[in-house]
Amino acid sequence: MPYEPPTHAVERSLRATTGAKIIAGVDEVGRGAWAGPVTVCAAVTGLRRAPDGLTDSKLITPKRRTELAVVLEGWVTSYALGHSTPEEIDELGMTAALRLAAVRALDALPVQPDAVILDGKHDYLGLPWKVRTVIKGDQSCIAVAAASVIAKVRRDAMMAGLEAQFPEFADFAFADNAGYPSPVHKAALAERGPTPYHRLSWSYLDALPRWRHLKKIRLSAEAAALEDGGQLGFDF
Repeated sequence: MPYEPPTHAVERSLRATTGAKIIAGVDEVGRGAWAGPVTVCAAVTGLRRAPDGLTDSKLITPKRRTELAVVLEGWVTSYALGHSTPEEIDELGMTAALRLAAVRALDALPVQPDAVILDGKHDYLGLPWKVRTVIKGDQSCIAVAAASVIAKVRRDAMMAGLEAQFPEFADFAFADNAGYPSPVHKAALAERGPTPYHRLSWSYLDALPRWRHLKKIRLSAEAAALEDGGQLGFDF
């Protein structure tokens, strides 16, 4: 399906309205997974012409996405990744875990940005950063699109690495599903229960009577509600 390539329109607007000179695009991957971290990438691109084919990582084939990530990692001015572990997600809830991962990514940049373009409609980052949220920013903003591709490829590689490092988890097929729900993943969960890399506060455990006792209950009802909001469409 044809799509409009991303532009620097939002970056230019932020420069004009806030005086920001260094602007980072920020995107996440792994929010809807049942296993593995949530990963955030912060990418600074300046106003240079983007590599051909850049768009939201979800619109690119895995092969092309991997090739493009290699190009992007050399093309961007700078980028950094931040992760929140399954344990942190269970303890904090997804919104706070996203913020933690984003802060880690932004803090790891060699130069701190003056402003941030955040994919989506909800500002989970907040002060002290100047944040502009953009719905479908990973399709419309060059810096956010670059962050989305790098984040997706790097997290997928991490999950594939888990399967390679721990053959006993091969039944979960993390290399294929990256910790997201899939028929193979669901069948392995029902038979073997969650691994140390699964999120244990999530509602998929409610549908697994053998393993329901492992579910972690978060004290904050608000945090639990926010997390469940990130699981829509992924329950058994």
